[in-house]
Amino acid sequence: MSASSRRARVQPERLLGQPAVVLLLLWMIVPLAMTVYFSTQYFNLLYPKKSSFVGLENFAYFFTYPSFWTSVLNTVLLVGSVLAITVVFGVLISVLVDEHFPGQGIVRMLLVSPFFIMPTVAALAWKNLLMNPVSGFFAWIARAFGATPVNWFADWPLLSVILVVAWEWLPFAILIFVTALQSMDREQKEAAQMDGARAWAIFRYLTLPHLGRPIAVVVMVEAIFLLNVFAEIFVTTNGGPGDATTNVPFLVYTQALLEFDVGAASAGGLVAVVLANIVAVFLIRLIGQSLTARSGAPS
Repeated sequence: MSASSRRARVQPERLLGQPAVVLLLLWMIVPLAMTVYFSTQYFNLLYPKKSSFVGLENFAYFFTYPSFWTSVLNTVLLVGSVLAITVVFGVLISVLVDEHFPGQGIVRMLLVSPFFIMPTVAALAWKNLLMNPVSGFFAWIARAFGATPVNWFADWPLLSVILVVAWEWLPFAILIFVTALQSMDREQKEAAQMDGARAWAIFRYLTLPHLGRPIAVVVMVEAIFLLNVFAEIFVTTNGGPGDATTNVPFLVYTQALLEFDVGAASAGGLVAVVLANIVAVFLIRLIGQSLTARSGAPS
């Protein structure tokens, strides 16, 4: 069969997928193009007829906004803290529940279930049922021991948001790590135990190396999603007190829906997209190098 006849046979099959590809490109490119367009315009929803081309002024305004660098710092602290909490506690909890005990399946199900709770519902539960300084569960415990209840979202706002978000993403890490531990070589672990290896040595030299790739995957996935945390901040602190819990997405929200400045919000949205892509590319390369080094290492 000639090359032209093979191309003639393949071409109709490719054409069947073209509408879906075009629709997907339009769905992605049109909003992005509109965001780029409005980022170069002065467009305020209160004065829609006074729009004009301003070039890069919206970016300059966003970068010099008083809360910008605070929001960047809060974003870094939020992402880094949640990653540290979910990875460390995720590994430890996964190792514990990997051992056989009565009710193991129920415990695993309960540990994973918080991941399926909507962020808004989770934030409301933590705000009103757990961290409320008057009627919250933590306040009840503090009064039971004779201590003064802590007003979490006023005294420790960023820490409170970090705890809420970490509680939401910890089940995801546990799910990945528990699944990875199922493929661990049990015979190797039993042999180490028979040779007298202690639990810490097994954890350090067998379990942690085995969880290297799952940890890298968890860090990459969580980092991308944590850069867009919004609902938890909106429900609990509304970015405050002041700008103590304002991250980059929430700052974009304040520009768009509180100050009605679509141009500055569009510029901020592009900045957030660039930051997210930088983090994603960095993590992908870091994970790729790690996986390459591990795959090339002698077994």
